[in-house]
Amino acid sequence: MSTGSTAQSTAHPAFTPVRRQTIESLNITVEQFEHKKTGAMHYHLAAENSENVFLVALRTVPQDSTGVAHILEHTALCGSERYPVRDPFFMMLRRSLNTFMNAFTSSDWTAYPFASQNRKDFDNLLDVYLDAVFFSRLDPLDFAQEGHRVEFAEPDNADSELVFKGVVFNEMKGAMSSVTSVLWNTLCEKLFPTTTYHYNSGGEPEHIPDLSYEQLKAFYRSHYHPSNAIFMTFGDIPAEQHQAVFETRALQRFERLDECIRVPPEQRIATPIRATAAYACDESGPMQKKTHIVIGWLLGESSDLEQLLEAQLLASVLLDNSASPLQHALETTSLGQAPSPLCGLEDSMREMVFCCGVEGSEAEHADALEAMVLQVLEQVATDGVGHDRMEAVLHQLELHQREITGDGYPYGLQLILQALGCATHYSDPIAVLDLEPVIARLRSRIEEPDYIRQLARRLLLDNPHRVTLVLTPDTELSARRTAAEAKRLAGIKAGMDAAARAQVVQLAAELAQRQQRIDDANILPKVELSDVPASLPELAYEESKPRGVGITTYGQGTNGIVYQQVLAPLPALTEEQLPVLPLYTQIMTELGVGAGNYLEAQHRQAATVGSINAFSSMRGAVDDEQAVRGHLVLSSKALLRNTESQARLMRDTLETVRFDEHDRIRELISQQRARRDQSITGNGHGLAMAAACAGMSGLASLNHELSGLAGIRSLRALDDSLRDEQSLAEFAGKLADLHRKVLAMPRQLLLVAEDHRIAEVAAIAAQTWADEQQAADAERFSLAPRRERRAELWLTNTQVNFCARAYPTVPVQHADAAALSVLGGFLRNGFLHRSIREQGGAYGGGASQDSSIAAFRFYSYRDPRLARTLADFDAAVSWMLDNRHEYSALEEAVLGVIGSLDKPSSPAGEAKQHFHNRLFGRSHDQREQFRQRILDVSLEDLRRVAETYLRPELASTAVITGSGQREATAALCEELQLSVEEL
Repeated sequence: MSTGSTAQSTAHPAFTPVRRQTIESLNITVEQFEHKKTGAMHYHLAAENSENVFLVALRTVPQDSTGVAHILEHTALCGSERYPVRDPFFMMLRRSLNTFMNAFTSSDWTAYPFASQNRKDFDNLLDVYLDAVFFSRLDPLDFAQEGHRVEFAEPDNADSELVFKGVVFNEMKGAMSSVTSVLWNTLCEKLFPTTTYHYNSGGEPEHIPDLSYEQLKAFYRSHYHPSNAIFMTFGDIPAEQHQAVFETRALQRFERLDECIRVPPEQRIATPIRATAAYACDESGPMQKKTHIVIGWLLGESSDLEQLLEAQLLASVLLDNSASPLQHALETTSLGQAPSPLCGLEDSMREMVFCCGVEGSEAEHADALEAMVLQVLEQVATDGVGHDRMEAVLHQLELHQREITGDGYPYGLQLILQALGCATHYSDPIAVLDLEPVIARLRSRIEEPDYIRQLARRLLLDNPHRVTLVLTPDTELSARRTAAEAKRLAGIKAGMDAAARAQVVQLAAELAQRQQRIDDANILPKVELSDVPASLPELAYEESKPRGVGITTYGQGTNGIVYQQVLAPLPALTEEQLPVLPLYTQIMTELGVGAGNYLEAQHRQAATVGSINAFSSMRGAVDDEQAVRGHLVLSSKALLRNTESQARLMRDTLETVRFDEHDRIRELISQQRARRDQSITGNGHGLAMAAACAGMSGLASLNHELSGLAGIRSLRALDDSLRDEQSLAEFAGKLADLHRKVLAMPRQLLLVAEDHRIAEVAAIAAQTWADEQQAADAERFSLAPRRERRAELWLTNTQVNFCARAYPTVPVQHADAAALSVLGGFLRNGFLHRSIREQGGAYGGGASQDSSIAAFRFYSYRDPRLARTLADFDAAVSWMLDNRHEYSALEEAVLGVIGSLDKPSSPAGEAKQHFHNRLFGRSHDQREQFRQRILDVSLEDLRRVAETYLRPELASTAVITGSGQREATAALCEELQLSVEEL
């Protein structure tokens, strides 16, 4: 329900109130204003929430794949009129208590958001962001660093080979190593022949060097203007106060721009298209079952709420879960290994795209897959789907509308991003936030049996704007690209006279000099340690044991959603059972329950809960990382009215899950393999750190063996083995054996709901679990201690590298854990950011202490280098020990750790985090003690722990590089005694 008016919005004199609407389901009031002089729009989401959020977005519509919008996003943050320092964005990261700071380039907008709970900090960041966006210096050296440049392999030797360098250039080499990214960009190229979506807004590596500095400046002048800007804010700071800053700091200096930047509708094609393309596959071995086949349809306007919700309804009916008709067909077909990661509705562009398909296929299956998909759609258009299935879909939409998130991005930012698309296309962003009236209209429409049939026919079957894309692996594509790049560079060099070569040498020298320059950070505003809150807030909770069931309850502002968890300590596991554990937890909620098969269980879940999933949670003790404990957790969320059926579903799932659906188990393992394979290039630094840390403790080893690179390799082998029926039956038996062990362990419940309903929820849960027989406490999970050095080089399908080095340290209760935590940020801020990102060209790099496994880790992300990055890790330690350091640098590193400790989560997320901390001995007092130790860290502490723990003879190393780099890395492997591992 919502109410609308314009009467109560108070605006700054430079702004005109347009309207005001309260959205009760979100507990916000949305106010819209227009800047009188420039026409800039301001949408304020007023909420009783102290985590205030700001975002300014510019419509950016590139007409090529040079990455101009993306490179501009990077370069704009490298110094501005009022803050003429080299790197204000990263410098403010260190001088702030922000809960979020970033910048995004989408396909048709670029946004600059931040969030903070501290008003002084919010005001500081707002000043810096406004100046960066509207008065950026765009120094040509920053363009060379962040975008692209040519440089000699030996920067001061004009006789050495030329190379391309640049942060975005390397970032996009990494991004386009992802097959999913190649698949999506190629599909968009075919679906959108004439508009901006035809191009890769992030930039294609082979086209990025085509962008000139003059083109960058021209794009900035035409796009970064208030008339093309959308301002959005969220929180308890009044709109009028925001507008006063917007006006004085930026808007008063601009006149209205007549040009209107917008994305035109795509020209519709009359008949479906079949397209083929290739992706680089550098892995050795057979290329069978590595083809992707996807079918994409161009639908209607995403900013038309009616069209959006209809498309979402149809997509959910077809693909929501394994019982949905199209998802079921894609999961069970022999034409592919798993449904494509692109399956679903993409509604972030002006016109929506519906996509489905498979991966792990063969090119010759394209006709059969297309026929199968169209047959499923024809069946839905002819027979419809059950009314209960459509009710379940609306139930999911309603729950999604109500849920207060914030465990990843701040909640206010998620609402802003939800509304931004419509604002970008000059439509109504308020309507897309207020879904309840539309859900009510859809609920009445689904009473008409023909409604979903007509949707399937109108949106898909009778829609000729359809592309079937076949993407095949090419083992020689990387080599051809490398050769083409080398030829291009050779041509550039051949065309250079002595003056041009000298200019390249001079640019490298000027850039290196600029990167070494120490700017006056005091130009920038900052918060200080005196601005840090004295303590962390403590959450209220209650523990009880009604009917013999141990229950912990938290009353939190969950907006009518109930969160339930049932927990059991993990039992002692054999060496053979350990690798089964993550697969067991992933599979548990995907199988049949009781007498029902998995399709019936999926439908029951969709009608009852927003999600239900199982996972294992393990941590070392606060004073001994080798003393590992673990719990199995079954978790769900549901609308309050479904509390009883939610609790019953959880109990039925835990106690009567079936492990006799062998074909389903095989499908799930195959799907899991596909997902894990896709994760490598996006999380390469995490995987490299896990490999480097694998010798630090039993838990660190298990992380690598189960969810790291070793786990991916084991999963591939398991998937291959399950084609044999006997092996499949044996694996199902292992799952069942593990489950019997879990059932023998005692249980407890965690419940989170609105404060005034939590007692009612607890009574329902107690009743549901009342007759449970409390198990005798069997032997509990533990891991053998481990402390050994590792040295590995992993070969996989990537165009960039990921480097990690790790040292054994101490657990969180140890007095040195605080100093090591601060040391990570200190090394990143003072040395690693400059050496690895600015000079080395990697997209990211840093260091951190992980007290749960007692390890200190260095890492790089999407890195063009290997040996020199590893040398920079060592050089960072020397820099720490050999130089005198300023207190201000220590203060910045301490602020970074405190900001991460104090970062808020969603109401439910905070309760769950608090409970699980206590479960593993991280009490409120323990966390307060650690926080105080962080505040007390001195420069001498940093020097001492670096000298004590970061010793060369203790280091473990792991790097991930491309499969084609085996010969090129042979010398490095010999020097560092790295064992070569292949995925």
